[in-house]
Amino acid sequence: MNLTTVRYQRNASIGIITLNRPDKLNAINDTMKNDLHQALNVAQADEQVRAIVIHGNGRAFSAGFDLSGGTAGVDLAKKRKELEEDFDLIMRFWDSPKPTVAAIHGFCLGGALELAVACDMTIACADCKMGEPEPKFGSGIVAMLLPWMVSPKHAKELLLTGEDKLTAQRAYDIGLVNQIAAPGTHLETAMAMAKKVASLDKTAITYTKQAINRSYDIMGMRQALLAALETDIIIESTETPETKEFNTILAEQGLKAALTWRTSKYG
Repeated sequence: MNLTTVRYQRNASIGIITLNRPDKLNAINDTMKNDLHQALNVAQADEQVRAIVIHGNGRAFSAGFDLSGGTAGVDLAKKRKELEEDFDLIMRFWDSPKPTVAAIHGFCLGGALELAVACDMTIACADCKMGEPEPKFGSGIVAMLLPWMVSPKHAKELLLTGEDKLTAQRAYDIGLVNQIAAPGTHLETAMAMAKKVASLDKTAITYTKQAINRSYDIMGMRQALLAALETDIIIESTETPETKEFNTILAEQGLKAALTWRTSKYG
């Protein structure tokens, strides 16, 4: 593998994926998307790997999909392709034939939270701050998994307020994460959970995960997620005076200035 933004290694029966853009809070750009697909391909093809753990290097798990390339104006075909690629990456963790465990710390925002939720189990460091701040940026939700993981009330609270400081304790209380790890032990805790999974019968684990996921498919989750993706494409490709001004400031002055403009005008 020729990976530049992700590290991959196997520790006994556990495949370990490390997001490795620490200077950018592991924001997921196109290169990282490709690297993640490569790492998943290797882990899934390796007969020795029985579970997969993903975590982030540096101060955060990930700040989400990289917004640094924001531009004024909308190219619908380009936007659709980008969002479909983001969706497919997130869902690879849900669809992985091998159980996946996310170990999150620092910031876990936007698409990164969706990726962590798409994993079969999620360990959150006690210092973690989570959320879906996309509406702040005039964006929608790429993979709207939250309503399937928590109650509708909690999902709406998080998504309609653009929450980006959800604590690990609050996330645990509403069923968004499995365990809270003491500071600095999130990876260790996730590895222990992955090893427990790996120690069980491989066939039984594989088919049990398939059965659980199939239950969600029967309830209509996949269809609902694809419909939500179409909504996100509409949101992000519809230009209004507000979004045009926001995106112009974003492209020329950066995200902080764009957010400050919106808050000063509508807050």
